[in-house]
Amino acid sequence: MKNNMSFLACFIMMLALLSAAGCKNRPDGAENPDRTKDEAVKEIPLEELFLPDTAYQSVQTVHFVVEKTDSLDHFLLDVKDRYESDFSSFTFRRNMLRDASFGGRLDHRPDTVEIAWQFNTPEDNFNTRMGNWGGGTGWTGQPIYVRWSGEDVQAFRQAGVLTNDAFGGGAEDLAANAGEEIIFTSLNAKAYFLDFNTGKRTRPDLDVQNTIKGSPSLDPELKNLYIGQGVSRSTPMGLLCVDLLKHKIAFKFTDSKAWRSWGAFDSSPVVAGSYLIWPGENGSIYKFERAQGNLRLLETLRYKVNGAAPGIESSIAIWRNYGWFQDNAGNVLCINLNTMKPVWHYYNHDDSDGTVVCRIEDGRPYIYAASEVDRQGMKGVCYFMKLNALDGSTVWEQKIPCTRIDLGGKVLDGGMYSTPLPGGGDCSDMIFANVCRNRASKAMGELMALSATDGSIIYSVPFHNFCWSSPVAFYDNENRMYIFTGDGGGYIYLIEAKSGKVIHSRKVAYNFESSPTVAGNAAVVGSRVNGIYKFVIK
Repeated sequence: MKNNMSFLACFIMMLALLSAAGCKNRPDGAENPDRTKDEAVKEIPLEELFLPDTAYQSVQTVHFVVEKTDSLDHFLLDVKDRYESDFSSFTFRRNMLRDASFGGRLDHRPDTVEIAWQFNTPEDNFNTRMGNWGGGTGWTGQPIYVRWSGEDVQAFRQAGVLTNDAFGGGAEDLAANAGEEIIFTSLNAKAYFLDFNTGKRTRPDLDVQNTIKGSPSLDPELKNLYIGQGVSRSTPMGLLCVDLLKHKIAFKFTDSKAWRSWGAFDSSPVVAGSYLIWPGENGSIYKFERAQGNLRLLETLRYKVNGAAPGIESSIAIWRNYGWFQDNAGNVLCINLNTMKPVWHYYNHDDSDGTVVCRIEDGRPYIYAASEVDRQGMKGVCYFMKLNALDGSTVWEQKIPCTRIDLGGKVLDGGMYSTPLPGGGDCSDMIFANVCRNRASKAMGELMALSATDGSIIYSVPFHNFCWSSPVAFYDNENRMYIFTGDGGGYIYLIEAKSGKVIHSRKVAYNFESSPTVAGNAAVVGSRVNGIYKFVIK
């Protein structure tokens, strides 16, 4: 803690930390098999809840300032993960660790994938200065899945924001009135709200002004939807807070003081210690105070490395009061969310847009991160590494040869755009990732399985095309792990994770560059043209 923090503030913080210590079980008490056994509920000594306020030698390469809107210290009042409290998936890769612990469940070994419903978005023909974006969803494009209680649905009905037949109509019994909803944002500058079970609209489509490429977030405690704009159509890009009780944009933020002029927000924000943390492609990371339908900026971290302010497309991963992200200049940064100051810096060789994953192993946090092949030229290496999350030291580094490829005048970069998937169940000692090889091997894209211990490659599964989508996991009744993913050719794959055996594959759409969300035995994901699909694993 900072030395100038008042005794009263310290006392309040200690009370809050004591009440929040430990992790939560799933509400039904069921084990989530894609979490490691090290994350069992246990009491954490108070002095260990906060990681140290320090800066390693590597930070000397980073020029930074922290701007504050008031004179107060806005420290995290707890370290709990608000996204692990129920079955809903409110943010990219579900939680603060970004480890995709969706808890997908199967009651037997699967052998096929069926389409439960398909929802088509209109195509937008508006010509931006970056071209025509059409419809459907792009990268990273993960939908939100939320289980609303009967009280929640009743509040929405009273506010008049639902369609007449949403969630089966206006049942009087609150339990019957509950509903499951899918929320996603589209390349056509709209947000959509669908019944998870039927694929039908639950609310009117919402105009969000500009093209959306990233993944939205739903506040775990308020009825706020957070959306980052990706390409300007007619208004400057910024970040949005949508008040779901009013079904309208209640707050928009753009930053004229940013050190980088590109104002997109592809990053999916996350709530930590009651604050909303949101990185931007303008080279800044923001800490907001939240209220229903509103945000208030508290602190901003701006930084440069080698004189340039890089853009951040990745989503920040968080454990306790440390956060980790990477940027499009290859920098991996750890910051202390209490002070918003860098803790350590690591250079990952090339453009790095994918989100890092934090995994707790033997009670210690580790970071899995990877680069693309962009600045290296037409041939290069995807650097996939495991780092000690506390000091940035290298545990292992795997070099995967990849190329860039010319697709009729447009160059497709190689390497890793996806977010790694930690193994669980019978694969708890493995880590998985989709890699764009672009024929540096025989395939355009591959699912690669590596040892989480030493980074050695165990196997790879060739895809029909490049792959930006992040894989997700399902587990059967014997805790065996299966992977579901899609590729840029519109193919879907169901893979036995331990062996790499492809159980089911077929072409469904044009391009799955978006990442799925998971609920039960189903995955929902959008394609690049206009189709949004609910797939059921059987």
